[in-house]
Amino acid sequence: MNEVLNAIKTRRSIRKFKPDMPDKALVDQVVEAGLYAASGKNSQETIILVVTNRELIAKMSEDNRRIGGFPEGSDPFFGAPMLLVVLGKKSRSTYKYDGSLVMGNLMLAAHALGQGSCWIHRAREEFEMPEYQKLLRDLGVEGEWEGIGHCLLGYPDSEGVWLERKAGRVFYVK
Repeated sequence: MNEVLNAIKTRRSIRKFKPDMPDKALVDQVVEAGLYAASGKNSQETIILVVTNRELIAKMSEDNRRIGGFPEGSDPFFGAPMLLVVLGKKSRSTYKYDGSLVMGNLMLAAHALGQGSCWIHRAREEFEMPEYQKLLRDLGVEGEWEGIGHCLLGYPDSEGVWLERKAGRVFYVK
């Protein structure tokens, strides 16, 4: 089977990670794959924050937990040692779609390189908060950006769950 198709069919969301930080060269390959995602009119108006600061990850996890209404003490980032946060430029009409394609590329590349990943929502709500707006400004990011998703990244410490594909989802129009 073609290796791209194999990666698509075998990728799973990972919800338990080893604490080891992935090698930077490997992370750079995953990030580069995200940068090659298709975008409306090839605008390339998405950005990726590579978050490895464990204190910031813990804060983001706690904020994400509160936003999601999850029980105190739970970790919506499942112990991932790093996050790739995708944001889309609000002035682009296709920013949500473009950011979603980036997320898909990140997860497929991570899997192809032996890493685990999982898309976690609530990045939009987080990056509406003043402290995350300040983080963007401190990084020199100008303009209005919306969080699309968090791509958890790290060495898997569990197997993802495979579900049978649902039937009746394809219709041919002749």
